[in-house]
Amino acid sequence: SRENEMGFADRHVAEIAASLPGATQVFRAHKIDFCCGGNVSLAHAAEQRGVALDTLEAALAQLDGAGSDVPQATPEMIDFILARYHDTHRRELPELIRLAARVEARHAQHPLAPHGLHAALEEMAQALDEHMQKEEQILFPMMKGGGHPMIHAPIGVMRHEHDEHGARLAQVEQLAHDCIAPNEACASWRALYAGVRKLVDDVREHVHLENNVLFGRFAR
Repeated sequence: SRENEMGFADRHVAEIAASLPGATQVFRAHKIDFCCGGNVSLAHAAEQRGVALDTLEAALAQLDGAGSDVPQATPEMIDFILARYHDTHRRELPELIRLAARVEARHAQHPLAPHGLHAALEEMAQALDEHMQKEEQILFPMMKGGGHPMIHAPIGVMRHEHDEHGARLAQVEQLAHDCIAPNEACASWRALYAGVRKLVDDVREHVHLENNVLFGRFAR
């Protein structure tokens, strides 16, 4: 709503992302970290990225605060996370790993080839799968059961692993040259970068929803 227009500067990026549907898209467009590095004010984040604060505030003010497809009740939110993120990561990563291997081999002599991306994606896939299994087998059943006196311990582990995912994502983006393919890139190369861009966006949205919305419901 427009009365918030001047009220964004001092609010934390993570809090804006959690409360204003569509904000994550604005942050992604300006490369503002809203998942692991979101615990800073919008003004600070804008300054760090060299983005004009009023540009960000104007874009956020245009969002009407409606249209989020994330269910708000905890059990349904968990089911949404499983279907929208856990299943999607497991479905899409194997093909990205295959594409990366093909592109790295085929364009090994090209100076802009994504050397090392295949190995980084394999590591990402393994780490994500182990992480998601812990959530599926331990944390999410606890949450669906209404919580547990010791729930802060697994939440702390998941938050730490989310930070590690964030570091891996930054490495993947770097190896993929920010997902900008050279003009002469083949279809496989372009498909790889489109898939990596979606993966990075999906994992950041996934981590944000857990860190900034779901986990906060069970904080001490």
